[in-house]
Amino acid sequence: MVKIGDIELGDFPLLLAPMEDVSDPPFRALCKEQGADVVYTEFVSSEGLIRNAAKSVMKLDIYEKERPVGIQIFGANMDSMLQTIDIVERSNPDIIDINFGCPVKKVVSKGAGAGILKDVCLMEKLTAEMVKRTNLPVTVKTRLGWDHDSIKIVEVAERLQDVGIKSIAIHGRTRAQMYKGNADWKPIADVKNNPRMYIPVFGNGDVNTPESAVEMRDTYGLDGAMIGRASIGNPWFFKQVKHYFETSEHLAPISMPERVEAARRHLQMSIDWKGEKLGVFETRRHYTNYFKGIPNFKEYRMKMVTSDDSKDVFAAFDEVLEKFGDYQFA
Repeated sequence: MVKIGDIELGDFPLLLAPMEDVSDPPFRALCKEQGADVVYTEFVSSEGLIRNAAKSVMKLDIYEKERPVGIQIFGANMDSMLQTIDIVERSNPDIIDINFGCPVKKVVSKGAGAGILKDVCLMEKLTAEMVKRTNLPVTVKTRLGWDHDSIKIVEVAERLQDVGIKSIAIHGRTRAQMYKGNADWKPIADVKNNPRMYIPVFGNGDVNTPESAVEMRDTYGLDGAMIGRASIGNPWFFKQVKHYFETSEHLAPISMPERVEAARRHLQMSIDWKGEKLGVFETRRHYTNYFKGIPNFKEYRMKMVTSDDSKDVFAAFDEVLEKFGDYQFA
């Protein structure tokens, strides 16, 4: 039984990764329905929260059906991060996660996200004070290191555990790699195999097939998998992995009516949560994967990703169902 604090997650849980403009309440709800054991919010700026920036505050919206749910925050200023803990607690999440892994320049340039990997002592000190500030379980998501020459993830994970985090998720790339090349899970396994480690160690990066999840579990011995890009436009990925765990067989392909219904619900929930304009715009990134692999589909995809009026997008869904409703996915 894998546990984060007192939260029981079963054997080899699957976690929805925090992804900017992806892991919002509508998408989290869909992934939860399809078997995600823990879902994380988009990462929230500590500086944005303490300044009451509308976009940052909105990211704190969580719903009972999502639980257990973690709110992920990023920043590098001690006072700001501690104030953020107090603000985040009002939303009553199950977990508070610290982002020590985001590689994008605008985050790293402020010493936050993966930028803090350059200063492990600050990373440890910041984590220790945040753990002291709350009774909620604090977890960390990070990367192997800043670059290939500075990978100290075994030491880093042990130090963070020793100041009180309840689990760690590690992306198998350095900051210098961004998302290029293949994720290296061996250093994550080294963390897990450190005899001093007793908290769950989750792997992240390139878990994009049921077989890769099995490899992470059986070959590398990790405690669970954090799923990111493989779930975009494919909330069924969690169900597919769990079916494979249980049967060693692939789940039957998701039918066209199921895909259209999910896309329809996704769009409607997004509009209900963030309004027509943003709801339509920010759901577009999912449609390519919802309808991946269908021949002669460009005309319909273009309608979905260029229409600014939800009525047009819903109409495109109806057209797709009428024209491709019997399409058999491989």
